[in-house]
Amino acid sequence: MSNVEKLKEDVFKAVQEGDLASLYMLEERAYSTFEEDMLQDFYANILDMALERLTDTLEAHRVMDINEVQDFATLRALYEYAMENYSAAKVEDASALFEVLGGLSNDKEFSKALKIHWLAAAKKISLDDFLDNIADVEATQEAGTFYISSFNEKEARKLLENAQSSGE
Repeated sequence: MSNVEKLKEDVFKAVQEGDLASLYMLEERAYSTFEEDMLQDFYANILDMALERLTDTLEAHRVMDINEVQDFATLRALYEYAMENYSAAKVEDASALFEVLGGLSNDKEFSKALKIHWLAAAKKISLDDFLDNIADVEATQEAGTFYISSFNEKEARKLLENAQSSGE
């Protein structure tokens, strides 16, 4: 069995089992093995599974536990999707996703960070301006989180205070 066939089999098995975390574990191999169209299908599987888990979570009226591997993978996939929307200047879609994600997790730091994302997108601050002026990308990289978790304190506080004063 070739490497491509084995990888396809592993991906198929993870999808069949609804194992989003395993798909993320296969991501590097997929990225270096698959052609562009197969890679797009791979990421579409991740997003579809994450959206299905989101629906199940909302219907069950529960929050996700960022320390549980499948919930972690779901939050990561949905965050990446929100950032993809933000990058494509679909700020309304990104804002809505950030708002939902911020309330979906039991992790206070994640929720706090997503509130800043949400407010920035809701104020139609471009992704470039968000990254340049509000986010602290270097500190986030040092923290090792999958989401932007560190911010320019002055700019983040100003965003939060403006939201409070306008009732958001």
